[in-house]
Amino acid sequence: MPPSVRTVTVADETGTMRLADDIAAITRPGDVVALHGDLGMGKSAFARAVVRRLAGDPDLEVPSPTFTLLQSYETARFPVHHFDLYRLADPDELIEIGFSEAIGEGLSLIEWPDRAGDELPAERLDIVISEGDSIDGRRFALHGHGASWTERLEETFAVRDLLDRASFEGAERRHLHGDASTRSFERATVGNDAAVVMRWPAWRAYMKRADDDRYEEIVHLADNLTAFSAIADTLRRHGFRSPRILDCDSERRLMLVEDLGSDGIVRDGVPIAERYLVAARRLADLAVVAWPEIAIDDTGGRWPMPRYDRRALATEVGLFAAWYMPRLTGAPLAADARAEWDSLWDDLLARFDDDQQRLVLRDYHSPNILWQASGDPIGMIDFQDGLLGSPAYDFAALVTDARVDIPDELAAAMTAAYVERRQVLDAGFDAADFAERAAILGAQRNAKILGRFVEFAARTGRTHHLRFLPRVCRNFEKALDDKVLAGVKLWYERLAPPANRP
Repeated sequence: MPPSVRTVTVADETGTMRLADDIAAITRPGDVVALHGDLGMGKSAFARAVVRRLAGDPDLEVPSPTFTLLQSYETARFPVHHFDLYRLADPDELIEIGFSEAIGEGLSLIEWPDRAGDELPAERLDIVISEGDSIDGRRFALHGHGASWTERLEETFAVRDLLDRASFEGAERRHLHGDASTRSFERATVGNDAAVVMRWPAWRAYMKRADDDRYEEIVHLADNLTAFSAIADTLRRHGFRSPRILDCDSERRLMLVEDLGSDGIVRDGVPIAERYLVAARRLADLAVVAWPEIAIDDTGGRWPMPRYDRRALATEVGLFAAWYMPRLTGAPLAADARAEWDSLWDDLLARFDDDQQRLVLRDYHSPNILWQASGDPIGMIDFQDGLLGSPAYDFAALVTDARVDIPDELAAAMTAAYVERRQVLDAGFDAADFAERAAILGAQRNAKILGRFVEFAARTGRTHHLRFLPRVCRNFEKALDDKVLAGVKLWYERLAPPANRP
């Protein structure tokens, strides 16, 4: 495939920094960016800007590696290796500096790349820098070798166009950690104003059932930007805090939304009890909202709300048997053990056939609850997969968080706060029935997460979520202590001996 070529002309150093942002935003581990140009064209300045963007430190010292040939940096995303091969006498010297190992480990920025000879990988981004139309101006010719670079370059400039159109011209872009999905995020800032860019690639079928249905369709994962905007705007009309949609590029599947900040309900890995209690009460408020069958956004976009039906719940909990148990025991489950698991859960989940009337946000836990300094203190994000189901699901998600330990006393206080608010709002609320439903759905959710994280790592090679498995396993086992889950507990203890558990 011939390289894709795009030329960007900048008037000054500010334009160079902006282009560095655009390139840094799309880099991945294993990428090679080769910087070409005569002496004084700004190769080192461009590399320095990329390093600082990825490190999130505009004042980071990034010396030129002219004499050392290589300078390496650890960033929150991946290592960055900055090579300057100007003084390289022979490509064989690359062995001494660990060139081949470095370019496979993180991002490699290479000045004077021609001196690497055949060691330069075929799939890379070549950036040729030349004089521009003014003393400080430069012309950057971007040559993307490989389909991946072609797609990413088109995307990053589409993001820049979206920002410019939404009055975020010249915004600095910073990567934000996402979740176990196809979505990715970045924060764009101009002065004191900030917004969040959401990239939402279409998911593709990666799990098949006997009937050839897509897993994502069975469990009702949204694949449409309207799902986010319709739920966000409907939440806000009911008095809840959700991000406003600032602009979107439907063709590129990009959305620019209000930034609700970074202040959450956890500090230094420890839950802030007062904020968790507020989050529980707001969830009780949401549980009594008569949610519409079709959510509508402020522009008239319509999103029919799916239901958290028994098939969806059972398919999710099936991930535990299909993926987590083989990891735990070292062998796939026997057919009779899998059939028993499915039967146990079918009986439990039948209880929710008539409990599908309220909005389930689906991921109401610490990463997706942002504390607001004014107005409604609970800012909600990551609800595009929301559906109609039991309010007990979101409560179970809140008290059994995969990313933070919730002390038993805090969980009890949250339960009391939730029940008290629900009883004020609904005199017929049955606290005992709700507790059993929360136990069932807490076990279902944590079982799903265990299987999902293992499956996600196997499918994508991204393993960072696996560090949460011990905590999720503890949450799952704690839920099994409820008598309503006695059958599942016996199954688990028989097939997963304690010695095999994390």
